[in-house]
Amino acid sequence: MSLIPIRPELPFGAPTERSDAARNRERLLHAARELVNECGVDAFTMDMLACRADVGKGTVFRRFGSRAGLMMTLLSDSESEFQRQFIFGPPPLGPGAPPLERLIAFGEARIKFVEEFGELARAASEHSPQNRHDAPPVVLWHRHIEMLLREAGLDRDPWLLALSLGASLDPERVLHALREHGIPPERLAASWRELVTRLLKDG
Repeated sequence: MSLIPIRPELPFGAPTERSDAARNRERLLHAARELVNECGVDAFTMDMLACRADVGKGTVFRRFGSRAGLMMTLLSDSESEFQRQFIFGPPPLGPGAPPLERLIAFGEARIKFVEEFGELARAASEHSPQNRHDAPPVVLWHRHIEMLLREAGLDRDPWLLALSLGASLDPERVLHALREHGIPPERLAASWRELVTRLLKDG
């Protein structure tokens, strides 16, 4: 299993980004992070970013394509780090622990991730041409959960069971529980732990 980038990289053979263009990109991302921290994801607009960065709105859209594209770029580093943790990191999230322990750790870590970055994840999926359920990071999570189910000896349609488990960690669903129902993340993590423990025990 290898890391899957959340956004496409430059195609093979394409010229590398010029240093001035790279600096401008980082300046825009810095301004975008400031605005998201100040006003929140929902209130954020590309006009606000253009004004904060003192560039034309067209420059912002040429760089990121859309608001969703910008949010995806902001999310990318954090998503890549999360992938590194469950693929290469220390146990129990990373390799070396029994599959049940890794499943529990994965769900707990994902809930924490959504608590911190869920608004960005939700915004990145808005108006995206790609179905959010087929986005590369989501496919990787599903593959990871399925692999752990198989390692635990569960052979009753592990692909579909992984899909069902992954749905319970969907950012919109987790955010709704956290924000609208006031359920603390510790309670969500306990529910995930009971769910996967019962599943593997009964399996």
